[in-house]
Amino acid sequence: MRSMVFIVVLGRALELSATEYRHIVRIAGKDVDGSKKLIVALSEIKGIGFNFAQVLLNTLQIDPDVRVGFLSESEVSVIENGIKNPEKVGMPQWFLNRRKDVETGTTVHAITSDWDVVVHNDIEREKGVLSWRGFRHMMGLKVRGQRTRTTGRKGGAVGVKKVGKIMPTAAPAEGAAAAPATAAAPAAAGKEAPAKGGAAPTAGAKEGAAPGKEAPKEAPKTKEQSKPAQGKGGK
Repeated sequence: MRSMVFIVVLGRALELSATEYRHIVRIAGKDVDGSKKLIVALSEIKGIGFNFAQVLLNTLQIDPDVRVGFLSESEVSVIENGIKNPEKVGMPQWFLNRRKDVETGTTVHAITSDWDVVVHNDIEREKGVLSWRGFRHMMGLKVRGQRTRTTGRKGGAVGVKKVGKIMPTAAPAEGAAAAPATAAAPAAAGKEAPAKGGAAPTAGAKEGAAPGKEAPKEAPKTKEQSKPAQGKGGK
């Protein structure tokens, strides 16, 4: 089978000269590499999948394995007409991607930028009627029932962020600065306390003595010393 395809491609290459081969071919508004197979090149167009391209080429009776660069202008125009109006070339209606449009009620096959416009309008309509799908679209979440616990995450870091804990090095630094200030206050108060509340030094205290010491008491007088002295003329 492969050898037969190679022979067909080789025969077509011999029919075309080097000047007729095109490296870039424009199909349905998209530039396609001429070295690719036709079925692969058509599936790269937005709105056309591999199955759609295979059914279309079989309906048009065009070899899907031929290289795009060997296609003639007439073959390219036939393929483009088949993409624009697939029902006219005999493709089934259920194979099209836009059946019974909401606004027009027609069945068409949208490709390239037309497909982007159709999808955008559908999403905006869902948002406008405030449906569940519209809410999911507005919140940027998955719409078709997929799980969101482990997938579909967007934005910053994934995980649990711990907040509210003080770093171990921060607490001692603050306490160390406050400790000397609090310890200095009682020390200063203790120095002033004896000066204010201590007893005043007595008159007989020697200079340089401690302020809290009392002066030595005199010895008690005897009876003889306590009697008053009698005059010369006393009895």
